Amino acid sequence: MSDALKHECGIALVRLLKPLEYYKEKYGTAFYGVNKMYLMMEKQHNRGQDGAGFASIKLDVNPGERYISRVRSNAAQPIQDIFAQINERINLEFSEHPEYKDSVAAQKKNIPYIGELFLGHVRYGTFGLNSVENVHPFLRQNNWMHRNLIIAGNFNMTNTNELFDTLIKLGMHPKEKADTVTVMEKIGHFLDDAVRKLYKKAKAKGLSKQEASPYIAKHLNVAKILRRSAADWDGGYAMAGLLGHGDAFVLRDPAGIRPAYYYQDDEVVVVASERPAIQTVFNVPFEEVKELDPGNAIIIEKNGTMKLAEILPPLERKSCSFERIYFSRGSDAEIYQERKMLGKLVMPKVLESIDHDTENSVFSFIPNTAETSFYGMLEAAQDELNKQKNEAILNEKDSLTTARLQQIQAHKIRTEKIAIKDVKLRTFITDDSSRDDLVAHVYDVTYGVVKPNDNLVIIDDSIVRGTTLKKSILKMLDRLHPKQIVVVSSAPQIRYPDCYGIDMARLEHLVAFQAALALHKDRGTYGIVEEIYHKCKEQVVMEDASVINHVKELYAPFSDEEISDKISEIISDEDIKAKVKLIFQSVDDLHKACPKNLGDWYFTGNYPTAGGNRVVNRAYINFFEGNPERAY
Repeated sequence: MSDALKHECGIALVRLLKPLEYYKEKYGTAFYGVNKMYLMMEKQHNRGQDGAGFASIKLDVNPGERYISRVRSNAAQPIQDIFAQINERINLEFSEHPEYKDSVAAQKKNIPYIGELFLGHVRYGTFGLNSVENVHPFLRQNNWMHRNLIIAGNFNMTNTNELFDTLIKLGMHPKEKADTVTVMEKIGHFLDDAVRKLYKKAKAKGLSKQEASPYIAKHLNVAKILRRSAADWDGGYAMAGLLGHGDAFVLRDPAGIRPAYYYQDDEVVVVASERPAIQTVFNVPFEEVKELDPGNAIIIEKNGTMKLAEILPPLERKSCSFERIYFSRGSDAEIYQERKMLGKLVMPKVLESIDHDTENSVFSFIPNTAETSFYGMLEAAQDELNKQKNEAILNEKDSLTTARLQQIQAHKIRTEKIAIKDVKLRTFITDDSSRDDLVAHVYDVTYGVVKPNDNLVIIDDSIVRGTTLKKSILKMLDRLHPKQIVVVSSAPQIRYPDCYGIDMARLEHLVAFQAALALHKDRGTYGIVEEIYHKCKEQVVMEDASVINHVKELYAPFSDEEISDKISEIISDEDIKAKVKLIFQSVDDLHKACPKNLGDWYFTGNYPTAGGNRVVNRAYINFFEGNPERAY
């Protein structure tokens, strides 16, 4: 993605099902779980670069022995920083106590981070400061083992204010309004309630207070706690949690907006945000890694039993298509094919824009996530070229010479590595007056491969704000002096804010929104902007289920092509000599390419939860009133 856009967070959960001695015997180390967690988090590094956290739990420890360990970092390389700290502590213990090396029991008792249950998180925050206090996992502590709660997730709630108010009504005093805190405290409240009720039952059975603790741990109904906790959540989430005594869970939202995959064998239960992370780290085939169904939870009991439970009734499945276009690693077999198909399906529009002149066209991509779509576009271009060759041969069959046949067959699709990102320049900060000139050099270009009569076709995976295109990429490409620059987006036009985890909260930052406003000005219909504002304001007091997305009315008068052409104008400075053409994927073709992930609210305005319509209207009100606050 040429525009900087924060990624999704990633979760990793590992539960070892055998005694630690088993892993020492088979794999040579009792730190098998720690090592696997490092790999699981690194394999999801693409999902978070401003923070990471790790927590572990030891099972069946004696009173007075530490059983929960946690480390978090917001360093420049947070995953490496976390495991450097862990490694340093382990080495220190071995250095001071060499006798631990031959005793797994001594290691478990005395060395932190070793254990049977692990939770990791990589963070790309969409809200809140980038401080270590905002890095997951979050910990809710208690002297009762089973009331300790560790939470990490990939999520955003649209109704954080309402959830916060609910906690207040329950008599609580949350330390802040962040959705992670409100979610954790909601689960914690019902966990506490369940513990109290089980304690009363234990007491009625004549059990002592000491005997009550294992009774409570054995009989806790995690599924019931989650049903009560999540009843009024509105958002997209894959929520992972550990209880101090050893139960664990991962809960996915009812629309399946955020992803979660799992794998189980006789040694481990593993959950992650991405399937390839599990496949690679545990060397298992594609078909053995399962997707967690929307509205369901994986619950791993302290005794190692894993079960699936429906927590909330599933809604219409609207899994985030941006996962397929951009966020998830393309090493997933399905995602790789889907991204190639995105490139193929957009190719007919590209051919039309260049008048099917494949001889005088150079094809390339903007690094690096658009590369797979580029391969799909290339396959479609090759199909077109083969068609052109066949037609030429058939048309000239009566006069065809060997030399002419060789000339026809020699025609190849011209592909080049055109744009090369200079990462060093992205972190340079200066005053606004000279910043634009510096931004223009974020990408280098390859000289000498484009002729003055060429079309230069560049595919990107998505265009959000258009800022990098306008200030950097187009200026650099224009230095190659093509007659036309065709920028292709493998995603449709992004018209609406996201409220489920992607950092696209403000409408006025979206270049498609700017284009619609400009078209209304051009046509003398700008009055609709205020009309929509009043309609949005009228709905502020309404229940979420009754709210309508009135922002759709802003786009309704215009075709996709009209908005694309206006975006082309917006991102093209007067000093760009080449003709600039923008081509976007259609929503219909997006669904053909990604048939299992039909979440498209940022393109269509069709939000999968009731809170989405309230958020988009609030974003519009903020735009109209000049309010820079987020809409959720």
